[in-house]
Amino acid sequence: MPIADKVTAARKIEQLLKILVTDGGFRLRYRIVVDPPVPADRDWETPEILVELSGPDSPLVLERGADLLRAMEHIALKALRLEPEEHDKLSFDCQNYKALRLEELRMTASVAAEKVRKTGMPYEFSPMTARERRVLHLAVRDYPDLRSESQGEGGRRYVVIFPKDYQPGAPRPGGRPHVKSFRKGR
Repeated sequence: MPIADKVTAARKIEQLLKILVTDGGFRLRYRIVVDPPVPADRDWETPEILVELSGPDSPLVLERGADLLRAMEHIALKALRLEPEEHDKLSFDCQNYKALRLEELRMTASVAAEKVRKTGMPYEFSPMTARERRVLHLAVRDYPDLRSESQGEGGRRYVVIFPKDYQPGAPRPGGRPHVKSFRKGR
């Protein structure tokens, strides 16, 4: 479902950002674009409203995997009262971080896909956001001999790439059955 009144939503985001930036003491500029053009290679995200941040405090916004950027976006989503399935209607970015992260995820998916093909064994990624998991799923759809699934709960959800016909416990190449190993922190 599209945002009913995008201009009003953009104004609400602007009011919110004025408070966050001014009261937070951030040295940031922002630009809000309604119905931004989206490059063809970004089918993983088609926002109706794009907020671009820039300025001297951009590195602060992008620290720790862009936690502050995601937090600002989350606050705006809550302020607009968008349902989880509508979260892709709004996107915050800073110094082209999301496009660079997209390319990084696509390259990682390609390397993981080759590893799965060589070994015949699943590949587990670390936990990541729903949007990042979606990028991996979209990248894997280009490999007809592989499939992907999200596993885990809440903020600990992660993607696993499998050979298309993979069955847990089935003999691996070389005749030994697969025994699942557990990653640290799970």
